[in-house]
Amino acid sequence: MAFCDLRDFLSRLDELGELHRVPVTVDPVHEIAAITCRACRLPAGGPALLFQQVLGSAFPVVTNLFGSKKRMAVALGVERLEELTSWLRGILGREPGSSAIERLTALSASDPWQRATPQLVSAAPCREVREDPPDLSRFPVLKSWPLDGAPDHAGRFITLPLVITADPAGGETNCGMYRVAVLGPDRLAIHWGESSGAAAHARAWLTSREPMPVAIAVGGDPAVTFAATLPLPREIDEFRFAGLLRGEPVELAPCLASGLQVPAGAELVIEGVIHPGETVRDGAFGNHTGYYAEPLDAPLVRVTSVSRRRDMLFPATVVGPPPMEDCWLAAAAERLILPLLQIDVPQVCEIHQPHAGIFQGGTVVAVRNAPGGGGELLARLSETPWLGRSRLLVLVDAEQSPADIAGVYWRIMNNVAWERDLRLDGGRLFVDATRKDADTRTPLRPDDGVWR
Repeated sequence: MAFCDLRDFLSRLDELGELHRVPVTVDPVHEIAAITCRACRLPAGGPALLFQQVLGSAFPVVTNLFGSKKRMAVALGVERLEELTSWLRGILGREPGSSAIERLTALSASDPWQRATPQLVSAAPCREVREDPPDLSRFPVLKSWPLDGAPDHAGRFITLPLVITADPAGGETNCGMYRVAVLGPDRLAIHWGESSGAAAHARAWLTSREPMPVAIAVGGDPAVTFAATLPLPREIDEFRFAGLLRGEPVELAPCLASGLQVPAGAELVIEGVIHPGETVRDGAFGNHTGYYAEPLDAPLVRVTSVSRRRDMLFPATVVGPPPMEDCWLAAAAERLILPLLQIDVPQVCEIHQPHAGIFQGGTVVAVRNAPGGGGELLARLSETPWLGRSRLLVLVDAEQSPADIAGVYWRIMNNVAWERDLRLDGGRLFVDATRKDADTRTPLRPDDGVWR
């Protein structure tokens, strides 16, 4: 099932009993985050939450949209997240190339990719109302943690933004998810990583000495939101990948003042420019580590226009120690990483990224045929784009489920010789918990006549 927008997705969640309405007035400063955190820690991730009355704003807030395995599967139109693995394996199996990157690059020239070309529309719901002058203070942007924003601003962050940028030469577009700090009615700070597509675009615009256009869309089709979180190669356009996921093209609308395009079904669209070299402190931000990220210099966005739906809904997420909603977005991404890893390292059988370490790249990898130990396989895995930034990689034999953390721990305690099977490399730890060829121990086997 392809959802055309956020409210289409919400209607489906309502039908499934996955949406809980909160009718009482709640404060977007701390209170919505506190309620959402409690929901995220309920069994199976709790329900999606629709806060109908938000203090200081006329617009409802929805959180925990993707906060369970079931809702994540619904968002992507599958019965089970595991179907994503066979889906991507089937697509890439038809493409040439000896590596995952080569096959993804080949995909960008394929017929399925062309059929996923976004459709440009002129009449878009995201353009129903234009805010003139732009005033971001009207929107229920959350403050999640007490020191968010300190010491630079009030701590309001847009946490589910689709940040859209393009190369100044044209052609290459990036849609990524980066935290966006609201500094005032018409000023934003965007924190993007140095290796991100948006940062590459920013460097190119800086060289050109021209103002860089930026668009920020909030809400819309859940497949686009998911695609924006993925570590896709720069050759892979997120809108087209979302079209592949949903089985039909994404509808885009032209921006009002630039050549950028935004999801037509978005709830809110903010447009602005970054003047060459203009930065601002983005404030502290509570994140998944359980600590505050230190304030840094970030590009300053001067907002030029704001448009929205007439009856706008404002989606948000809360970032903090797991389990949280973003863990399930990462769990879905894990199912797509598996077939990519299997192209690059065919010995891989299965992977699991425990929630506790999911945003540090902590991964348990089950492999077959690791003669003489898994040291070589660990080295190959650590060099792939998919696990290349992992702080912890643990290798186990194929018969061990990576998702059975107690079993993995047992393998580590019984198969690892610390001086031989642990490797530290630049702040990264690799653990080879496979059984070695020289291991002469006899495994326990039940009596087949009794254990039937």
